[in-house]
Amino acid sequence: MTLTELLLISVGLAMDAFSVSVCKGLSMKKIDLKGGVITALFFGVFQGVMPMIGYFLGSRFADVISSFSHWVSFGLLAFIGGKMVFEAIKGNEEESDGKEYRLDIRELTLLAIATSIDALAVGIVFAAEKTNLIFSVTMIGVITFALSLVGIFIGYKFGSKYEKKAEIAGGVILILIGLKLLLEGLGVI
Repeated sequence: MTLTELLLISVGLAMDAFSVSVCKGLSMKKIDLKGGVITALFFGVFQGVMPMIGYFLGSRFADVISSFSHWVSFGLLAFIGGKMVFEAIKGNEEESDGKEYRLDIRELTLLAIATSIDALAVGIVFAAEKTNLIFSVTMIGVITFALSLVGIFIGYKFGSKYEKKAEIAGGVILILIGLKLLLEGLGVI
């Protein structure tokens, strides 16, 4: 696998995490660099670890994993997106007091898993192609981290202007990303 191919794969894998990071940024009332870095780190680490898991599982379980991964991604993203929409409409007093972004480790973990499941299949390809695993997963993780951090700040920029509408839009976008992943997995698109 060439460096250009690996770079394109890394950016492609990072796009879902970037989109979800924009949504996380939309829900921030006040920018918090530490929270943003931790969020981006979650996405980067999960995006780097999943190909390693796929690499070690090899092609033995490829059919099993690919047969349900789109459903898992859809379920997680739809649940979290729906929760964001509900909380924005309901009015979340906790977040409206101007405090900095609060990390929800459980939610971050679910989002990171949902956006990195496709990287599992890439790990299987890495095993078949005898790709340098450490270099590849490091590149994927670093690119995902960087794009996710940028996404958080882009989302915050828009979210601070449009507040509740931006949070609703972020939740809807998460649901739509989940739906897109489901439809791709089912072969509809």
